[in-house]
Parts: sequence; C-alpha cells; structure tokens
Amino acid sequence: MKKLIFLLLISTQLLKAQSLEDLSFGTDSTFEVVSWNIEWFPKNGQATADSVKTIIQSLAADVYALQEIDDTTLLKQVVSTIPGYECYFKSSYYGGLAYVYNTNTVQINAKYEIYTTQPYWNAFPRSPQVLELTFNNEEYVIIDNHLKCCGDGIIDTNDSSDEENRRLIAINLLKTYMDSILPNDRVIVVGDWNDILTDPTANNVFNSLLNTPDYWFVDFPIALGSSANFSYPTWPSHLDHILISDELYDVFSRPNSIVSCIRIDDYMSSWNAYDNNISDHRPVGLKLEVDAIINTTLELEKPNKNLLKIVDLLGKEVSENTKGILFYLYDDGSVEKKIIIE
Repeated sequence: MKKLIFLLLISTQLLKAQSLEDLSFGTDSTFEVVSWNIEWFPKNGQATADSVKTIIQSLAADVYALQEIDDTTLLKQVVSTIPGYECYFKSSYYGGLAYVYNTNTVQINAKYEIYTTQPYWNAFPRSPQVLELTFNNEEYVIIDNHLKCCGDGIIDTNDSSDEENRRLIAINLLKTYMDSILPNDRVIVVGDWNDILTDPTANNVFNSLLNTPDYWFVDFPIALGSSANFSYPTWPSHLDHILISDELYDVFSRPNSIVSCIRIDDYMSSWNAYDNNISDHRPVGLKLEVDAIINTTLELEKPNKNLLKIVDLLGKEVSENTKGILFYLYDDGSVEKKIIIE
C-alpha cells in the first residue's frame, strides 16, 4: 500500500510539473491558424504578457488571429521578442483584433478591414480584419471577427439593438462578402462569434452558413461534444469557431488535418490560474495537412468506447454506411474524424 501511495504521489507531481513550455500544436508539414480571445490583453499585466509569449512560441502556429487586444504597444513588444514573428492590427473605429504570424512560413500579400463604415457599425462592433497570405505556394484569405456579445437566445429581427439580430446580420454580411468577393478563394473565417452553433433553427444566427454546401464550421464536432472541451468553459459554451470555404474541404479531409480547442489551462495549476492571468477563452486551432496524399479508402480502427452517434459535415446524424467525411461522437466526449470514400 505504501508503494502504491508513493507512485500516486509521484504521478501527481509529474502532472503538476507540466508547464506552458510543454504545449505544442504546429508542425513543419501543416498550416496552422489559431483563433484566440485573450480577454483584454494584458489581463494581469506583465504576467499575462510573459505567458502569452510562451504560449505563442510553444504552439508554434503559422498564424494567430487574436481578439480583445487592449494594449497594442505591449503586444508589439511581446512579439518583437519572438524570433520570426510579426504582428498586425488596424481599426477605423473600435479595435481589439490583431494578427501574429510567422514570417518564415507565410508571405503576407494584403492586410485590410471590411465593413468599416457607419452603416455597419451596429452589426460589427469591430470591423472584421482580413489577412491575405501565401503558404507553401498556396494562397489563403483569413477573416478575423469579434461579434456582439450577450443576448437572451431569441432572435428579434424587429429590434435593431437585439444582440442575436446584430450577430445574425453580421454573419449574413460575412457570407455576402465571401460569396461576392471571394467565391473561388481558400477562405478561413475565425474569431469570437459570441454564439453557439447548436441553437434550434428558429433562433440560430448561423443558419445562412449552416445551410449551404459552400462553407463548413469545422469545429462543429466540438460544439456537439463534451462541454469539457468548449472554448468558453465558465458558461459553459463553445463560442469561438472556425469556418472554411469549400475550396479547403479536400485539404481538411486529409488524415492529419484537425481542429482542436487547445486546453492551455491543463498546462497550468488550474482553470482559475488561466482565467485570472490570461483569458476566459481557450484558443481554437485549425491544422491543415498541406502535402498529404489521400488514399481512395481510409480505414480507421474502431475505438474501444461507446459510440453515441455519427454526424456529417453539417452536423446531421447519419448511418455508419454513409460515404464522405464523418464525425464519430463517443460517450467519453471524444470526437473522431473518418473519411469514407469509394
């Protein structure tokens, strides 16, 4: 019994010894975009700045799309000490959005805002920021957003100040922009959308994007999974989403392409330590396998756990015989992607 207690104590000590330096996400063979609301950076002064620097370095993503950057001067200082990274932010009226990117892996082609004029201020409290770039000889367009917060869960289209209605209008405007300006581009839309994907249709602000084959919320399985993996645990709710255009479906279908809510708090002493010192949101990361060759049939082992249901790209429940990209949801909260192609 004494030996067992000793081993348990050692295991606990090893777990607690895990630190921000142990985080990882980016690889040499993938393109990564991480969306992260850093709750009015810096939430706890220099302690926040030091932690954010370590997290950016450890995750080693190609692009970070950030929200709630209050002190842009301090962010510049932090990024200037990270070899190979630069930052960008610009706002015509109300700020908070920023990009941090790896200059060794991405070539920036354009940086600008959209929907900046007064008629759009109600829908967009912060103008969406756009980054056009080239990675591995492929061009991408990233759109960073932070939509209006709060509300009662009911869309009131007759009330211009209704929070859900403002988000609904903003999302429809984003779709209009992508449909008309970026119809053939590889588009990735990220940010703090301040709403959940799983609301009933009558009050779902994402309907225009969920009901089209042209766009896909790749983090939908997170929204369907365990609340332990949500991006906003204190509600709990999953508010930070990543949308891709159909030009990227084949890339995301590759075996090593993933989307993940990055549980940084697991690498600290507790959730409270993360919440008090860094942010109330976890980052959500997209990893795209850029050079993989997809086999005509990809077989994956069945997990040793209970399957709850299978959903397709749009989150609709399907049978195991369905062809295409499917998501298997298990009783332990995990989600597995399977590619079934004839």
